[in-house]
Parts: sequence; C-alpha cells; structure tokens
Amino acid sequence: MSVELFVKICGITSEADALLAIGMGADAVGFVFAPSPRQIPATTAADIVKRLPHGVLTVGVFRDESRQRVVEIANQIGLGAVQLHGHETAEDSRWVRERVALTIKAFSAGDRTIARFDEFGADYLMIDGPSPGSGQVFDWRLGEGVVDPSRLIVSGGLSPENVDQAVAHLVPFGVDVSSGVEAEPGRKDPQLLRAFIANARRAGGEAVAAHPERGPAPDPADDGPGARGAPYDWMGG
Repeated sequence: MSVELFVKICGITSEADALLAIGMGADAVGFVFAPSPRQIPATTAADIVKRLPHGVLTVGVFRDESRQRVVEIANQIGLGAVQLHGHETAEDSRWVRERVALTIKAFSAGDRTIARFDEFGADYLMIDGPSPGSGQVFDWRLGEGVVDPSRLIVSGGLSPENVDQAVAHLVPFGVDVSSGVEAEPGRKDPQLLRAFIANARRAGGEAVAAHPERGPAPDPADDGPGARGAPYDWMGG
C-alpha cells in the first residue's frame, strides 16, 4: 500500500498557522530564513517548533546562506530538515547533508544542473518555477524524468485549483505550497489550506492508481527516502 502524497506548507510565520496546517493534515511545515515577505527570525521559529506535535517534519528554507550558518540554525532550532533554495554548490549541499537529518535541494525548472542532482547528496529534489519562491507556475513537462518520482517534490505556483493537475502529470512524492494558500503574505487562509490538502491527497491517490509503475509497493523493510509504503524517515521508523 502506498503512503499518501507528502504535503508541505511553507512560509509559516506564526504558531497559529503552523497548528492550522498540521490540523488540516499537512506532513511538514516550512520556515523561511531567506529574504522574503515570509522571512522569520530563527528565535521565532524555535518557539513555534518546540510546541508542535511529534511526527511533523519542520523544514528550514535557506537561500545562498553559508553552510555553517545553515547547520547552526537547523541544529539550534531542532529542525527535522533543511531546504537549500539557492545556488548552493554540490560540495556545500553534501557538507550540510552530513550534519542534518534530511535535505531538500531546490532547482528552477529547466535548470541544467538538475542532471547532476545525485552529486548534491540531498534526499529530495524540489522543482520550482523560473524564479524560486516567487509562486510562479512552470511548464510541468520540465519536471518529467528529472529524478525518480519517489524523490520529487513539486512547488511553484500551486493552488487548490491546479495541484491535482500537477500531481496527475508528474506523480511526485510530494507537493509544496506557500502563496497559493494565503490570505495575505505570511498569513494562511483556512479554507484554501483545507481545499489544497484535500485536493492534493485525492490527486495523489488517483495518480498512483493510474500509474502503478510509478509508485511500486516496496519491500516493507525499505524505509529509505521517499519509500512508498514505508513510514517517512523523520517519523522514526
């Protein structure tokens, strides 16, 4: 049996929104530490993280930050993962991955560097729009075949209205959304959150059923990154 589509709600700026996302069924919440309307101080994120339920993946989003600072913030806060959303080198990405539990490396759709993704040592590859973090939709054909779908997270302009189309097209491990579920920058809209997660879950089930070859049931002992049918790594087994 396949696990449900992984859903990450990014751009969290308050405990209320974090708990709202989790209550609606999100698997992960993201905190932006790079320049953005949704950027929050590490101390604020730390206060939120320590009050979240066990089993929720907390992700710190960084863009072209020094690798030492990324690891320092992640470990100080107790984040479950880091997302490198800039032009980090493969060497820096591997260095970070050796010191944190889980790493997501984001690339713009069509970036030729994606062909060298394995050199970055990351657990998951995130495909975003032409201007990462801008909320722009990209041509989903650019996400075809760039990586094993069980390691692919799709972002970039997703909303309750189009997430089903993205999932049906790419059958990814997960999806990531920020502006598409907001009432205003930095504040989530409960109705949009509910609709997005419900539509994503439904689309995930339909996509795997339609493409069983894209989501095979693995050996139950296989609990590696993105393993279908196994617990998420960060849930401890």
